[in-house]
Amino acid sequence: MPSPDNKIIFAGPVGAGKTTAIAAISDIEPVRTDAAASDMTLQRKGETTVALDYGLLRLDQDCKVHLYGTPGQERFDFMWEIISRGGIGLVLLLDNTRPNPVKDLQFFLKAFQPLLRQAPLVIGVSKTDLKREPDVESYALLLARFGMRPPVFEVDCRRREDVKQLVLALLYSLDPGLEA
Repeated sequence: MPSPDNKIIFAGPVGAGKTTAIAAISDIEPVRTDAAASDMTLQRKGETTVALDYGLLRLDQDCKVHLYGTPGQERFDFMWEIISRGGIGLVLLLDNTRPNPVKDLQFFLKAFQPLLRQAPLVIGVSKTDLKREPDVESYALLLARFGMRPPVFEVDCRRREDVKQLVLALLYSLDPGLEA
């Protein structure tokens, strides 16, 4: 059973949908730390997260989930460890339109290895409507080669139901006896 206060981390490359996902599911107005994009990020979007995003999801009267989104740029990787402290699980979002989303997957698995040693993982693949490959099965096969079998979903990070599916899959992996 999840504790009354839980912390889930949303990570992934720039543009994968972390900020959007948290906004889609949060029961409060999310806290954002966006700044004007500079460097190569500007090619993908006008603003980027530089510290964190924060939202809150109330599961019931006594149980809530704190949602923390990490910056996607590697130069802010010092924030990843800070934000991950106390996390009960990781939602890894991958942007299928990036040049090499499989490489992104491998990079973020390695970067969040300390958290993943003790917490479950769920993967959401965004923008599959724009680029179908790699598909969910391809990601699952790759993860299996690493000895990992996390749930992998196609998601539209703007849709509350899609993001809810990720969070519930993560919570079910912690406690399979949870009620929907």
